Amino acid sequence: MKPVVVLLGRPNVGKSTLFNTLTRSRDALVADTPGLTRDRLYGNGRVGDRPYLVVDTGGISDDDGVLSGLMSTQARQAVAEADVVVLLVDGRAGPNAADRAIANDIRRLGKNAVLAVNKTEGMDPALAVAEFHDMVSRPPVAISASHGHGIEELMHEVLGPLARVEDEPEPTEVPRIAVVGRPNVGKSTLVNAMLGEERVVAFDEPGTTRDSIYVPLERAGRRYVLIDTAGMRRHARIDDAIEKFSVVKTLQAIEAANVVLLVLDASQEVSEQDVTLAGHILEEGRSLVLAINKWDGLDESRRDWIKRELERRLMFLSFCPPHFISALRGSGVGALFPAIDRAYESARRTFPTSRLNRILMKAVQVTAPPMVRGRRIKLKYVHQGGKNPPLLVIHGNQTEAVPAYYSRYLSNMFRQALGLEGTPVRIEFLQGENPYEGRKNRLTARQFEKRQRLRRIARKKYG
Repeated sequence: MKPVVVLLGRPNVGKSTLFNTLTRSRDALVADTPGLTRDRLYGNGRVGDRPYLVVDTGGISDDDGVLSGLMSTQARQAVAEADVVVLLVDGRAGPNAADRAIANDIRRLGKNAVLAVNKTEGMDPALAVAEFHDMVSRPPVAISASHGHGIEELMHEVLGPLARVEDEPEPTEVPRIAVVGRPNVGKSTLVNAMLGEERVVAFDEPGTTRDSIYVPLERAGRRYVLIDTAGMRRHARIDDAIEKFSVVKTLQAIEAANVVLLVLDASQEVSEQDVTLAGHILEEGRSLVLAINKWDGLDESRRDWIKRELERRLMFLSFCPPHFISALRGSGVGALFPAIDRAYESARRTFPTSRLNRILMKAVQVTAPPMVRGRRIKLKYVHQGGKNPPLLVIHGNQTEAVPAYYSRYLSNMFRQALGLEGTPVRIEFLQGENPYEGRKNRLTARQFEKRQRLRRIARKKYG
């Protein structure tokens, strides 16, 4: 196992900046605001040939607020997992009572600790650490997380006494599940229920989660990565710079996910924001599982009304059957995993060309394409052009005139015939004859699909 290095300290001493430096990423939100990080955030780091797992935590403060206490609980749970604790302090502010209290807590827990004196750029390292020698048993290290100074020396000090470990091969094909929705619909509570532990801060206040939190999970012998995200609000209501960054993180989490778990609040109506968010998920081509939270306690008339609202407002999600759950009580949560597996597998399936063409012929027989300028659109041949989500390429005549409603019809016919659940099916029309038939100088199926894939990549990259 990789050694676990936990970053600990007061709010605003630079833990998230150090986390990003160690992981060579921008995964942790960074701003000059105390208490920005509220959950445990995990990442992979390496110094030389030595890999490690680094954990960012929320600042530990003496604030009596409930949310602050929850953040401190998260930090203490991280310490329990740690092989080494890096206690971060502000070298320009000097030691204070809160730093010493945290150091005493680490000592009482019997944890191996290294003191990192941050924000020492432009200072003499020996003078910068002089006041901190009595806080931990090992010598403090002067660093500047924002400038990258002293980081390698710090990690050699951190990892030096630990046994060397070999790199573990990263598990392949691990489904990434982004949990998204409006603020306060119960996303963090649902993540904790799926994990079976209080892994992320859940609090009855919109905006508790600010970052996207990646959490590994194993269930029934299968690995997943859950991504808890910040609540998505309408752009017109977002005026805080930190919240704007949180929304960007959520959009990035949707892009990085294989399956998106969209959480709605059964006690509220299906809003325009819910519809917009669902549409964005489908535009990104992500598989989708729909969870209707806070279902417990609703009377029968309210439940019937919500079901009618779902059918009316989210009719374009007919391929995603809703799951009615209570994240707080845990009811219905277990059924989400089979739905996630089905959506994930549906998006990644490949289909024989012969089967696809039989489905196309039947669909055209049931409902023929419309007439254009006195001539009927002819759809001649279909093959699979990609997956995740499934992309079907249909060749024919006048395909540029195929209306959107007929494309949706074909998509639904293919989805039903192929038994797909939770994934969109994209249709791409090409003008011309069947590229697999005829003379020897025609492209082979493999060559044609490769050319189409390169064209899509070029269009995405260069417009």
